[in-house]
Amino acid sequence: MSRIIRTVVRTICVFWGMALLCALLGLGAVIYFNSPPSFQALKGGSHEALIIEPEGKVILEVRNGESAASVGRRLLEAGIIRSRYFWDFLSYIDKRYLKTGTYQVTLPASQLEIREILVAGRQILRRVTIPEGVTLKKTARILANGGICDEAGFLAAAADREILNTYRIPGDTMEGYLYPDTYVFSPGYPPELVVKAMADTFFKRLAEIRKDAPDLNPEELHKRVILASIVEREYRLNEEAPIMAGVFYNRLNIGMALQSCATVEYVITEIQGKPHPEVLYTRDTEIMDPYNTYMRVGLPPGPISAPGAVALNAVFQPLSSDYLYFRLIDPAEGRHYFSKTLDAHIKAGTLYVKGPSL
Repeated sequence: MSRIIRTVVRTICVFWGMALLCALLGLGAVIYFNSPPSFQALKGGSHEALIIEPEGKVILEVRNGESAASVGRRLLEAGIIRSRYFWDFLSYIDKRYLKTGTYQVTLPASQLEIREILVAGRQILRRVTIPEGVTLKKTARILANGGICDEAGFLAAAADREILNTYRIPGDTMEGYLYPDTYVFSPGYPPELVVKAMADTFFKRLAEIRKDAPDLNPEELHKRVILASIVEREYRLNEEAPIMAGVFYNRLNIGMALQSCATVEYVITEIQGKPHPEVLYTRDTEIMDPYNTYMRVGLPPGPISAPGAVALNAVFQPLSSDYLYFRLIDPAEGRHYFSKTLDAHIKAGTLYVKGPSL
């Protein structure tokens, strides 16, 4: 009997010993695979919907409808986690879904920490509003002040030839193609992704205004955007925008200079770097610059601002008229006087320009 007892005890001890060993091995495996890899394993730069910044911060986008397994694959390819299988195991035992959005993860971070951020939806986001009629430089300043991205990085991204080619932009920058709207970004968001988000919004809104507009020949669309950017800086009252667009088309059709005060203001503020003028004088309209449409017949070389829906709609649906001139006659109300002759235009009074966009 004692022999049987000893055998049973021995068996129980072996069983529990093996169980303890397995538990320790399992715990060790969990600790190992859950722990972050060394920084040397990180594959810096941009990956699929994932960017690793030099200081060890990761901007990770969980795309709409994306599976946890897909996110794990991207994390593994970037060297952020040790094992995709352990990531899948965590997803199996924790049924909570990853929430769509853009996240900032500070490395080193364990798989459990990363997963908790994504299932909790702890996005670090900031809201920034880009007003209608602003230029690239002013947009860059707004984004920098909002802590989204630095000015130089944004301007460089907006002039990146690869991005320009992606959107079939014939100009040298994305000026005019970054839609003025309210956006939500993470602090330190990559400037190239900011540019792409704003450009995507532009073409989406453009398609809502005119379905086939995004499919126009790039050069033809560019002309429309340039004119819309001028209308944006000229109109005050929504109902006057289509009339102004019609005036500009009339001038273009007869080879007359556009004579847009907004282009002179662009030269003074954006090219010469001077303060925004409250009143334009003859000396201002005689500045020799390709963007000065008093001195140059036809459209300027590129857009002068970010046009919104009203201005874009105006250039695609201008109001037909015989007008060739308009002038601001009520600065408080923003109303213009439209005329067919130069004499009537001169009698309208002092020449004003639309106020600063910021």
